[in-house]
Amino acid sequence: MTVKVFINGKQYEVPANSTVLEACNLAGVYVPTLCNHPRLEPTGACRVCVVEVEGSRNLQPACATKVADGMRIITRSERVERAVKFNLSLLLSRHPKDCMTCEVNGRCEFQDLIYRYNIKDIFGGEQPLSKVYDDSSPAIIRDLEKCIVCGRCVRACSELQGMDIYSMVDRGFESLPQTAFEMPVYDTDCIACGQCSVFCPVGAITENSQVRKVLEELEKHDKVLIVQTAPATRVALGEEFGLEPGSISTGKMVAALRRLGFDYVFDTNFAADLTIMEEGSEFLERLKNGGPFPMFTSCCPAWINMMEKLYPQFIPNVSSAKSPHQMLGAVVKTYFAKKINVDPKNIFLVSIMPCTAKKDDIIRPQHMINGVPAVDVVLTTRELAKLIKIKKIPFATLPDENYDDPLGESTGAGAIFGVTGGVMEAALRTAYELGLGKPLGKIEFESVRGLEGIKEATIDFNGKKLKVAVAHGGLNVRRLLDKIVAGEVYYDFVEIMACSGGCIGGGGQPKSLDKDVLVKRMKAIYTIDELSVIRKSHENPSIKKLYQEFLEHPLSHVAHETLHTTYMDRSKKKGKVEVLEHV
Repeated sequence: MTVKVFINGKQYEVPANSTVLEACNLAGVYVPTLCNHPRLEPTGACRVCVVEVEGSRNLQPACATKVADGMRIITRSERVERAVKFNLSLLLSRHPKDCMTCEVNGRCEFQDLIYRYNIKDIFGGEQPLSKVYDDSSPAIIRDLEKCIVCGRCVRACSELQGMDIYSMVDRGFESLPQTAFEMPVYDTDCIACGQCSVFCPVGAITENSQVRKVLEELEKHDKVLIVQTAPATRVALGEEFGLEPGSISTGKMVAALRRLGFDYVFDTNFAADLTIMEEGSEFLERLKNGGPFPMFTSCCPAWINMMEKLYPQFIPNVSSAKSPHQMLGAVVKTYFAKKINVDPKNIFLVSIMPCTAKKDDIIRPQHMINGVPAVDVVLTTRELAKLIKIKKIPFATLPDENYDDPLGESTGAGAIFGVTGGVMEAALRTAYELGLGKPLGKIEFESVRGLEGIKEATIDFNGKKLKVAVAHGGLNVRRLLDKIVAGEVYYDFVEIMACSGGCIGGGGQPKSLDKDVLVKRMKAIYTIDELSVIRKSHENPSIKKLYQEFLEHPLSHVAHETLHTTYMDRSKKKGKVEVLEHV
């Protein structure tokens, strides 16, 4: 059903349930926004999107006002522009002027609006600002001096993640998104997912950047420099260089990493195939031995944080397989180090991840290999883009290049790790054929695909009906786990991803105001899978060679020592867990 509205005197037909902002977007009429985000519920908090609506005495927030048939809207008038400029000036009066050194300089929504509307400081200097600076977490940094009180971080943490780490405290000028009792975020139940950082329109919450550290290592180059890239980075990195969301830029990303100075460029997809070999074999063992069920996937570190902090009773149920980037790190610091005859201490390994929780993951003591961290540094997709820009590498015009052997060969199954349902689908492809010794008929498992928050399916495993589930986004995850705890549902195998859409929607991915960005990235991931020559992890010849030369067979003693991990109860009753020192 549609209604007729008039925007700046022109008639348009728009869906009846649209907001004024959505109607303007459909009509191609620009309306500035700050607190609004298409994936969050509108609040009308910032009052930057105000418009005139005929019949209303006051200006109305476009993001929170519904259209009505015959509504007449004015987005460009002296009154509207005066209000927008005044509201931006108020925000600017409490904002620091250190854009040059801000992590989001050049991709800050507030900075863009200040320039667009030519806002000057009309209040005669900066007002007193919050001095809250929290770098307690290895995943994110909170610098609330830069906060514009849009509330996006609060809503993302609550509406999408169900964690409620932040709430708005105080009122008016003093209002801020704070943790309970103003605790350092690392001491809360924060799972390091970074959704607060990806929704923040300014530099108030950012990933804990390691760009300068990597720059230093690249310039010194006194170690063997190795980099690996996660599945979801290749369908998002291009957005930072003006490409459409969902553009597949694998070859350009590899070329850019070589030009940065890395000696070897490996693919985390290879380790995703390796993860499936171990995790799939572990699931088959549980089927033989009667559990414990459900078995949960283990590749999402934010989910692991949630489990250890809020659901420690599931520790026996979680696969002991490390996340793919930790597996590749372990293989690099053992098998590959021996192959190139280099001491692991002289290898510097960087993981390019869509995820901020991976920054937290690398400081776990149980991930040490031969006395050194398996992975030295994690850079998010956004950080890699920053590094490429600093080095002035012309990303969009680079020729496509291939990953290095032997840890660069992967399958379509490894690629789909980047999207919700992908780990489940990849595991089922391999577990079916390894367990039953016969080829799988239809290779796609449509029932676990898509962006529905909780997906369920029953898989025929040679006559045995296996109940599986997939959950993504912290709020959906918590709903599913609470049902399992209450005994309302039963599953044999459950895939958990803490971020909406899985890794494609990770907290380290490019920021986007495109409401369909997850759909576009997801389609790109499945395109990579469909175009892959090999689509099952156990058919990857480099994986077979790795087992022959080093790991022996899935779940062997050396595989357990290298590729598996342990978990710990980090719930409040247990207190804070010891981790390695982080920068």
